[in-house]
Amino acid sequence: MDGGSGNASGGGGGGSGGASTCCYYALLGIRKNASATDIRTAYRRLAMKWHPDRWASDPGAAGEAKRRFQRIQEAYSVLSDKGKKAMYDAGLFDPLDDDDQDFSDFMQEMLVMMDNVKNEKPDTLEDLQKMLEDIVNGDGVGGRVPPPAADGARRTRVAPYPQPQQARR
Repeated sequence: MDGGSGNASGGGGGGSGGASTCCYYALLGIRKNASATDIRTAYRRLAMKWHPDRWASDPGAAGEAKRRFQRIQEAYSVLSDKGKKAMYDAGLFDPLDDDDQDFSDFMQEMLVMMDNVKNEKPDTLEDLQKMLEDIVNGDGVGGRVPPPAADGARRTRVAPYPQPQQARR
């Protein structure tokens, strides 16, 4: 699995662009559908392997180890946060933008709402046809049918403004 954690950024110069130019999933050596446990396990394994203190005795490799360790930390910080992960998966995450927290919170709320909608029973074709009939017949607004009147009679709408009166001659 170390193949994904190798030269994921293309091996170019050690500039600050690093992790933003590679795939965080490949950097950690995991699949896109990895669970939170898989992400954490991959991070811990790679963090232990590339921790700069482990490479302190080899000054030539210490710089590379520090760079890789920082990229691994960045990947984990994004993939372990549901909101940031959703933004990253949608191609909207910018690691250089510090203002992403509000958008991340918004995305988190949207994901929760979407999960709640998935759990609802979908409307049947008959339900949709009934809603359409109600809308066409004026029995409801947006698919909602108003409660029936106590006497069973249909109510008519009253104009909100008084009708203009004819001038008397």
